[in-house]
Amino acid sequence: MDRIQIETFTRLQFVSNPSFSPDGKTIAFVVKWADLKDNGYKGDLYVYDCEREMTRRLTCRGDVKHYTWTKDGAVLFAVGGDQKTCYYEISLDGGEAEKKFSVDLTTESVYAVDQGRYLFTAAAELEKRTESKSDAYEVVDEIPFWFNGKGFTNGLRTRLYLYQAADGALTPISEETADCTAFGVRGGKVLYKAYPWTDIRNQYDGIYLYDLESGENRCLLEKDTMRTGMIGFWDDKEAVVAACAGSPYGNGKYMDFYTMNLESGEMKLLAEYDYSSGSGSVGSDARLGGGRSVKAEDGVCYFITTREYNACLYKIDRTGAITGVVTDEGSCDSFDVKDGHVVVCGLYEDKPAELYLDGKQITEFNDMSQYAVSTPEKYTFTAKDGFELTGWVMKPAGYEPGKKYPAILNIHGGPRTVFGSVFHHEMQVWASAGYFVFFTNPRGSDGFGTEFGDINGKYGTVDYENLMDFTDYVLEHVPDIDRDRVGVTGGSYGGFMTNWIIGHTDRFKAAASQRSIANWIAFEYMSDIGHTFTKDNQAVFACEDVDKLWFHSPIKYIENCKTPTLFVHSDADYRCNVAEGMQMFAALKILGVESRMCVIKGENHELSRSGKPRNRIVRMREILNWMDQHLKPEKEEQ
Repeated sequence: MDRIQIETFTRLQFVSNPSFSPDGKTIAFVVKWADLKDNGYKGDLYVYDCEREMTRRLTCRGDVKHYTWTKDGAVLFAVGGDQKTCYYEISLDGGEAEKKFSVDLTTESVYAVDQGRYLFTAAAELEKRTESKSDAYEVVDEIPFWFNGKGFTNGLRTRLYLYQAADGALTPISEETADCTAFGVRGGKVLYKAYPWTDIRNQYDGIYLYDLESGENRCLLEKDTMRTGMIGFWDDKEAVVAACAGSPYGNGKYMDFYTMNLESGEMKLLAEYDYSSGSGSVGSDARLGGGRSVKAEDGVCYFITTREYNACLYKIDRTGAITGVVTDEGSCDSFDVKDGHVVVCGLYEDKPAELYLDGKQITEFNDMSQYAVSTPEKYTFTAKDGFELTGWVMKPAGYEPGKKYPAILNIHGGPRTVFGSVFHHEMQVWASAGYFVFFTNPRGSDGFGTEFGDINGKYGTVDYENLMDFTDYVLEHVPDIDRDRVGVTGGSYGGFMTNWIIGHTDRFKAAASQRSIANWIAFEYMSDIGHTFTKDNQAVFACEDVDKLWFHSPIKYIENCKTPTLFVHSDADYRCNVAEGMQMFAALKILGVESRMCVIKGENHELSRSGKPRNRIVRMREILNWMDQHLKPEKEEQ
């Protein structure tokens, strides 16, 4: 069998976004793939015939951005350009796609209200931005002023629009200064979340109800009243809302379920819930594309939730009963339900994402039988703080018992995400290159309840201890790991933790810190989420207690560092700015510690998951070469 190489991901096909046709007989979905020649990704529409159990390709130009079903069973899809989006309709009966309409906006999603009326979200410029726009300079007068993956966003908002094809009328629904973050449609009404703002954008969206016939727009919940998550219609009179009304854990508290009266806006607690709702957080670099994560209809709301180390599909009904629908070990990434049937796009067993209908796999775009896939082996143990931790160890390809191998500890981002047993391309690359790979979910991770997930103001303490406990446990129980040849790496929160580790122990032979945080004081003012994330995760702002932020900053402990460290950052990463890595790199250089800085141009915080293919290859080569250089001395002798 072939070993998995860095370039193997360019041969994978990424399935996403399944949805049933109005009659429930067909499932549409998107397949994307890497195009090395153009250094990007292409995507086409496919359909699965549920009766014939057959899959066929619906488009072939590779330019599909997003899609929706029309009421008469055709597929409407978007082809995007700069500041313009064209929509085409294609029939399941065959034939060429027909252009239906275009808008001079870059749209992000679309929903067919009826024949000829469509809702979509799109980026829109405020008048002040238009007046001061220039290629030579950028005006900044609000926070956040940039956003990861979008660049400078000063004066930009994501608005909700209604488009009428008959006359080309484009009607904004959300107000000019508001960011619309979610919407749903039922019975001529649009329920949506939005945050109107100027100067500083905070976190707690308002909830609004728009009447498609009268144009009436009512606020049901004022912004900054409650922290809210997923929303959906129970029926014409009530909605279901995930929300938090306040907690000693602050924004670290998971949201409970409420009912909302669509006339008065009154909210009543329906059920307490101590897990995430409306999204999954199982880490992998073997997926690409979005899809539905919430669907509410006729008194039942389906939602994706992370429970322990799996992303599962659950449902809640109007009695408050919460039950599992798809709970297999793995990750349900997106789904749809229709007439009692459930289609899921998910990562299960040792495979990249595929489609599963009522539990049966119905697509096979990635045949992994040709590859030497290393299956993660689960270990559960009790850490010194009394919490039970679950982690995994992957054996190196061609493993021979009794032989000593180097190893890599991988730390996930977030921190409110998790690692699980799903297929992770990069970790498979390391295993194929001859490494044991081990990883766990320390305190702060998603899926284990609010108390376990709370590390607000505790970064680098209980979470660090958990990781060291796990490392000790693995080295004790996997004797074929060479204790003198263990490396550590991680990105985002994992990058922060890598920086923290090298300032608090020299037990690792090499480190690779990716898209990291070095200095919480700088992060508060430079990150696109710094003005909210800092207090949510460190309990204070700099103006309240600068010493506390400095205590949790890895750069404070730089004089303790001895570990050879590679830093990998993207120059357009506005989440964890490149300056974070530069500070650590420069400090290590000055101290005489071996270090290297790799800055990937034109990429952002998502480089490892959706960056340009060639840039992803560069990043993975840098990390693997660094580990080989320091953990495989036999290579130096050859």
